[in-house]
Amino acid sequence: MYTLYYIAGFAVLISFFTDREKTFKGLKVGWKKFSKILGTYLKLLIILSFILLISDQFIINYLGGQAPFIGMIMGLIIGSITMMPGFIAYPLAGILVSKGVNYMVVAAFITTLMLVGVATYPVEKEYFGIKATIWRNIAGFIISAMIAVATGVLYGEVLI
Repeated sequence: MYTLYYIAGFAVLISFFTDREKTFKGLKVGWKKFSKILGTYLKLLIILSFILLISDQFIINYLGGQAPFIGMIMGLIIGSITMMPGFIAYPLAGILVSKGVNYMVVAAFITTLMLVGVATYPVEKEYFGIKATIWRNIAGFIISAMIAVATGVLYGEVLI
C-alpha cells in the first residue's frame, strides 16, 4: 500500500517541476472534491463501526437454527445490513457450512453481503442518486434471493 503512496508522491513531484501552476490547480481541485465527500465518508465510518459490533457467533446463531426458508430470509436480511470485506465473508461462509448451516442460507447471506449495501447507502446516493441506489439495492436483493433458491434446489435442500 505504501508503494502507491510513494508513486503518487513521486508523480506529484514530477508534475510540480514540470508545471507548478497546473500542479497547484490540480491539488486544489482534488482537495475540494475530497472535502466535499468527507462528510459522507464519516457517516459511513460511523455506521460501519456499529455494524462491526455484530459478531460471527451472532450470525451463526441466527442463520443456522431455523427452517431453511426462514434461515434464508434471515440470511437475506442480515447480509443486507452487515458489511464486511470478502476476505472475511468467504471464510465465514466456510465456518457457517461447517456448523451445519444450509448452503441456501449461506448463499443468501453471502450474496446480499456483496450485492446489497444498506450501510453504504449514504455514499451511494451521493454518487448515483437516491432512485438509482434504491433500485440497485432492490435488484441486488432479488438476485440474491434467486441465487439462494437456486442453490437450495441444486443441493436438494427443502425450502420450507
